[in-house]
Order: sequence, then C-alpha cells, then structure tokens
Amino acid sequence: MNFTPYLQVSSAQSSPYMMILTFGLVFVIFYLFIIRPQNKKQKETEKMISAVKKGDKIVTIGGIHGEVTSTREKSVIVKVDENCKIEFSRSAIASVELDEKEKAAKAAKPSKGAKKEAAKAVESAEEAK
Repeated sequence: MNFTPYLQVSSAQSSPYMMILTFGLVFVIFYLFIIRPQNKKQKETEKMISAVKKGDKIVTIGGIHGEVTSTREKSVIVKVDENCKIEFSRSAIASVELDEKEKAAKAAKPSKGAKKEAAKAVESAEEAK
C-alpha cells in the first residue's frame, strides 16, 4: 500500500486566512512578551532620569558612583570625591540610589501583587469557615 499521498500536505487545502491568522497570533505574542515590557521599562527609565535633582546619589553606566551637585538640561555634574567633579550626560545615568527615608516609604507601600494575594487569602479564609 502506498502512503505517500496521505503524508503530503496539499497547499490547496490550507486557506490564506489560516496563514494570516497565524502571523497575527505571532505578532500579538511578540507584542505582549517583548515590545510592551520594553516600552514600559524605557518610560520608567526616562522618568527616573528626568527626576534627578541636586543631592541625589547616582550610579553611571560606567559604574561611577557620586552625588549630583547641579543639573542642567542635558547633563548633570557629579561630585565623585572631595575635589573631583565630573559632568555626565543624563543618558549616562544607570540608576538613582534611594535614601533611607525613600526606601522605608517604598517598602511600606504594598504592591499590586501583594494586594491581590492578600485579597485571595481573605477569601480562602472566609470559605474555610
């Protein structure tokens, strides 16, 4: 018995709508898992850089730690040592280190995920009663 006709897929049977649907599905998956999170992270970084002010402790992309002594439109002047100040482009800032007060305030504020978990725990405790 010859099985080759059963193993071959005919292009006449596959519709162009299935191909369009497949490409659309691939695009949606790329958007949800790659494009959207990247845009969100970029907006957070831009917000952090624009909020840099005098007295903030920063770390540059090159790994230099220092304190901002003054800000300009496109650059910041960072005090690295007692007598050493360096001017950096704002885009060279990798992160802003939080003060102890800001860390405590951020830790005290519950995240969205923690709120959902707490609500689920309350619901499950009520159901158990």
